[in-house]
Amino acid sequence: MGQEKQIRMTTALEPAKTTRSEPRLALPGWMRTILGNRKATIGLLILLMFLLVAIFAPVIAPGEPNKMVGRPHERPSAEHIFGTSRQGQDIFTQIVQGTRSSLIVGFGTGTIIIFLCIIIGVTSGFVGGVVDEVLSLITNVFLILPGLPLIIVVAGWVEQPGPATVMLVLSLTSWAFGARVLRSQTLVLRNSDFVAAARTSGEPTWRIVLFEILPNMTSLVASSWIGAVIFVILTEATLSFVGLGNPNAVTWGTTLYWAQNNQALLTGAWWTFVPPGVCIALIGFALTMINYGIDEITNPRLTVEKSEKE
Repeated sequence: MGQEKQIRMTTALEPAKTTRSEPRLALPGWMRTILGNRKATIGLLILLMFLLVAIFAPVIAPGEPNKMVGRPHERPSAEHIFGTSRQGQDIFTQIVQGTRSSLIVGFGTGTIIIFLCIIIGVTSGFVGGVVDEVLSLITNVFLILPGLPLIIVVAGWVEQPGPATVMLVLSLTSWAFGARVLRSQTLVLRNSDFVAAARTSGEPTWRIVLFEILPNMTSLVASSWIGAVIFVILTEATLSFVGLGNPNAVTWGTTLYWAQNNQALLTGAWWTFVPPGVCIALIGFALTMINYGIDEITNPRLTVEKSEKE
């Protein structure tokens, strides 16, 4: 009995064994918010799919996209998933390898446009005075210029148009509206209390702009960037469709151009123009869905409403 009692006492005095839980990957708050938004998650998954296709395009669809590999206008089959063009080219290879070019043009040009919008719009609204008048005059000049006709004229004037030409032309002609919007928002934030406090504490102008003004315009900047990317992808497809791009380049727009040039709609070759059109629509849809998550991050009212519903 004494031994049993001593064993029970020893067991009771032993510290309870705690099971260590394996460390979990801690995601940033903004990423958890985006992933918690169903629409934004769908948009991210679609965008990730296109990015992976663009990165691994030579592995997914190896070969020369402009090479004749089959009979003209073959229907989709196991050998040619999206069929062939009038010249016997594999449409699947053109779509996959054209994804890289189209995304580079879209995201690259959209980033350049929003960069110009921030520099011109925020500088004009925050500095004011003569700088504001000069930059506003330049912005107004570009605002009254007809966008697409100007792009068509400039693209037609270049001897050898291509994706780089499209990026240059769109970057120089598509920033005015976004700059005007950012200038208006900067004028509102310039007179706010936190900006006045930063000035009183002796913060330099560049620090006030980067750490006080821009963080409060995250949603607006992100929305402008998304709109610019969608606009560039659509405009590049439009320019290529009307024959102002480089027909030898491989993009979604040139695929549509050759489908139109070969009268695919009249001949019933739907597989030559439906895939690039669906890709363009899916990219626009994905970016729009992501914008919902960005709005939820930067708009506390949306976060409160969502928590109340849950």
